[in-house]
Amino acid sequence: MKRYLLFILLLSGNVCIYSQEPNSVTICGSVQTDMLMPQNDERTGAQKEENVQANVYVDMMLQSRYVDADIRVEYMEHPIPGFEKDFKGWGVPHFWAKGRIGCAELTAGTFYEQFGSGFILRTYEDRSTGVDNSLLGGRLVVRPVNGVTLKVLSGKQRCYWKWNKSLVSGAEAELNLEEWIPSMQRTDIRLMLGGSWVNKYEKTEDIFASPTYKYNLPEFVNAWDVRASMNTGPWNLLVEYAQKTQDPSFDNGFSYDRGTAAMFSGSYSEKGLSLLLQVKRSENMSFRSRRLQMGTSSFINHLPAFTQDQTYALAALYPYATQLGGEWAWQAEVGYAFKRKTALGGRYGMNIKANFSHVRWEGATYYQNLDVQLTRRLSRDFKLNLMYMNRQYDKTVVEGEGGMIHSNIFVADGLYQIAPKVRLRTELQYLATADDEGDWSFGLLELSLAPRWMLTVSDMWNNGSTKTHYYQGLVTCHLGLHHLQAGYGRTRAGYNCSGGVCRYVPATKGFTLSYNYSF
Repeated sequence: MKRYLLFILLLSGNVCIYSQEPNSVTICGSVQTDMLMPQNDERTGAQKEENVQANVYVDMMLQSRYVDADIRVEYMEHPIPGFEKDFKGWGVPHFWAKGRIGCAELTAGTFYEQFGSGFILRTYEDRSTGVDNSLLGGRLVVRPVNGVTLKVLSGKQRCYWKWNKSLVSGAEAELNLEEWIPSMQRTDIRLMLGGSWVNKYEKTEDIFASPTYKYNLPEFVNAWDVRASMNTGPWNLLVEYAQKTQDPSFDNGFSYDRGTAAMFSGSYSEKGLSLLLQVKRSENMSFRSRRLQMGTSSFINHLPAFTQDQTYALAALYPYATQLGGEWAWQAEVGYAFKRKTALGGRYGMNIKANFSHVRWEGATYYQNLDVQLTRRLSRDFKLNLMYMNRQYDKTVVEGEGGMIHSNIFVADGLYQIAPKVRLRTELQYLATADDEGDWSFGLLELSLAPRWMLTVSDMWNNGSTKTHYYQGLVTCHLGLHHLQAGYGRTRAGYNCSGGVCRYVPATKGFTLSYNYSF
């Protein structure tokens, strides 16, 4: 198998067939390798369990006028930390062929799909959080007339290296009314109406509520979703509602309550001003293809968090994960660009953005943050970004223990253009809190030598209870379509989150190597 995998790696890294002919065939692909050579570290608790740990993904795609096909090989026989146990192994979990003729498109194999905002169906891949919940089966998409899209699908859902036995089926219809109404086209109004339905068939199991009583579990669970969106000029509006029938599972303590989710999202953007308002309420909307599954696997649906995904290290220290039992979530954001050569804009102009997020349930606050960012170019060669964040984070709700954490975070991010191809970026961050492990500091220097090289050094230091430094040094190189990064350092144990989905990552120390190639 190792020889076979090496052959695929070499093939995908050196072969690409392309032609400009109308009936030509294009073969392209990508390679991604993330590698760790771990070391023991008593200070952080990092443990060396393998000499080398690596996740390898090789993807090859064929494209033509009427048929597309794709295959992906994954090798995680010795996975990087956070991907142990069920992730361990190798194989071909992703393969599909798609045919197009007339107004119809048929896919057979594994595929990803999303209905609406994902309240009742979203299958997708996110390697950072370890999510890959594709469906193995078939999907038919038909566009019989302009403005009408119809979909039907059915399949079994991926669960690490297997597919769950339950069958997931669904259908969706979307109507774009502006395609049929000339007056809407003249006034630039776009109105979409959509409806979706998903069914899960899972055989009943003997699960006992007591030594003598067992649960009467439904074999069929149905969910439906309706939505409407309107776009006109600078305005974008979306309303959506979803409901799910009785679905007793491990997530909800085998409750027979129905599930519901509703949201409103509105935005405005024009002439340097942007506004965003979002509201969501969800209750008992955990929807898995296996009722006893835990972790991030086997979710048929996805509930967006309505909180910002933070990129600064200390702002991302306490990320929020969507609570499946129920939550109210609000998010509001306003941004404004002050014009150049004005009293507040100065010579080069200035941007300011404020974001407020609040999540609660049954009177208790789960998460809240208020952050303000200011970006201003102070000279032709220097640009400064400042951020302040005030945050409340219920660690017990999100992680299981730890209580409410109140923190204030300060960030200064400066970018200096030393020469036409040389840039230096500096980050200084501070997190102040009397809770959990106390205060944190973070510093970063990043030297960019365009177009190929980047050198980065950073240190995240707990100057509260542990007094531990989490240092890193990285060298990044771009050579055409090749991207290579090598480094050494420590990482802190914690949660890696994206869109409200989180994966626990243990502490590590050692050499890292990442390689990416796409063609």
